[in-house]
Amino acid sequence: MAAPADVRRRTIVTVAGFGAFAAAACLIAPLVGSLPISLARALDRSIPFADNVDAQVFFVARLPRVLAAALVGSSLAVAGVVFQALLRNPLAAPETLGVSMGATLGAMIAITFHVDVTLFGIPAVPLACFTGSAGALGIVYAISAARRRGTSTTVLLLAGVALSALLGAMVRFIQVIADIADTFRSVRWLMGSLDVASYAPIVAALVPTAASFMMIATLPRVLDLISIGSEAAASRGVDVPRAERVALVSASLSTGAAVSLAGPVGFVGIIVPHIVRLIVGANHRVVLPAAALFGAAFLVICDLVGRTAFGRVEMPVGMITALLGGPFFLWLLFRKRL
Repeated sequence: MAAPADVRRRTIVTVAGFGAFAAAACLIAPLVGSLPISLARALDRSIPFADNVDAQVFFVARLPRVLAAALVGSSLAVAGVVFQALLRNPLAAPETLGVSMGATLGAMIAITFHVDVTLFGIPAVPLACFTGSAGALGIVYAISAARRRGTSTTVLLLAGVALSALLGAMVRFIQVIADIADTFRSVRWLMGSLDVASYAPIVAALVPTAASFMMIATLPRVLDLISIGSEAAASRGVDVPRAERVALVSASLSTGAAVSLAGPVGFVGIIVPHIVRLIVGANHRVVLPAAALFGAAFLVICDLVGRTAFGRVEMPVGMITALLGGPFFLWLLFRKRL
């Protein structure tokens, strides 16, 4: 095991390197598009905002979208790291336990039936996402914990797969009974879209994301031990049931926040953790901040490709991550001999 001083040094270097990469992606992406703009002009306060087209495009049309992509990518990447360590499965992701599909079902209900409820300023769709993700997690965890010997990662995985299929069928049923306008809106949303035109949804998603990240920040050592085995973790003083609950709740909260903002964007939770581990190793003190920063940059770049690489046709970011994630998933299956 690496010495604490070495881990601290690696963490600092990692955060600095990946942080610079994420910052560069977030700064450059708003400048690129069908209408080229100047950053200097966008930031020039001597020009009235109403007359400054560059500032309008930068701050109103593009920056909210870039910030949303960074937040969603970071949330899904960190959730993927936690799920993979907790389940000791390299193919685990936010979709694995049905959490993402639960959030999707909640949003579909709110969109299709025009639910008009707000709580603490949070609108109906994000609230429905959080409720759906929490409900899915509760069902899966209850099934696993019902065993006499406590929580089983195998049962968690199997229950998650079954629940995802069930919830997916319910989503499709809602699409069938919805009218055409709502179906079109929901189909676009289900592709994973970052059509964010204001900062309010980002602030609403930032609160649960920050709460989940604070919980995850207590887990690096625990995840290192649990990834070896529950028995090994328990023998070293880890309260395994409590750690599992904290990990599941925090990762699910992070997933719900991401889905509420961008819809079900797939494969980020698989691609980013593995790329990060190839670069920085397996120590979760280093992997978690690296995944958060690299996930942010990754989804910002994917969204940039989606809105610029196909001419006037804008591809939803979920399609771009799926195009990358499918081959990556197959490569991972071959590499791991699973």
